[in-house]
Amino acid sequence: MATVVVLNGPNLNLLGVRDPQVYGSATLADVETLCREVAGRHGLEVEFRQTNHEGELIDAVHEVRESAAGVVVNAGAWTHTSVAVRDALETVVGPVVEVHISNVHAREPFRHHSYLSDIAAAVIVGCGIRGYGYAVEEVAARRA
Repeated sequence: MATVVVLNGPNLNLLGVRDPQVYGSATLADVETLCREVAGRHGLEVEFRQTNHEGELIDAVHEVRESAAGVVVNAGAWTHTSVAVRDALETVVGPVVEVHISNVHAREPFRHHSYLSDIAAAVIVGCGIRGYGYAVEEVAARRA
């Protein structure tokens, strides 16, 4: 069965606790459940990972770059700082969908630039955790 890989960067393990007025009260476990439900409707599986270590995220991309049906990525702060994460994601064969829970364009100016958007098949911002479900739907649609 084809697999959508969902990668989460720094501080997303604190989802539901960190800045709930910005990120909401849902937890990362809730995000994983949502992704699995949406993927299941399309006959897809989900591999779900979170790390606070940039090299681990890059290694994860390298591991799945040719085998994943697509990659959904919320790189957190690395979105705005990491050319290395961008370069790794650029090697992914399937579609890469960038997700942000909050509307990064309505926040601090340093969050307005993404090193990932120009290589992403789609970018979803400001939809809360529903954005992850939309991202999985996009991967499924691009496989059809």
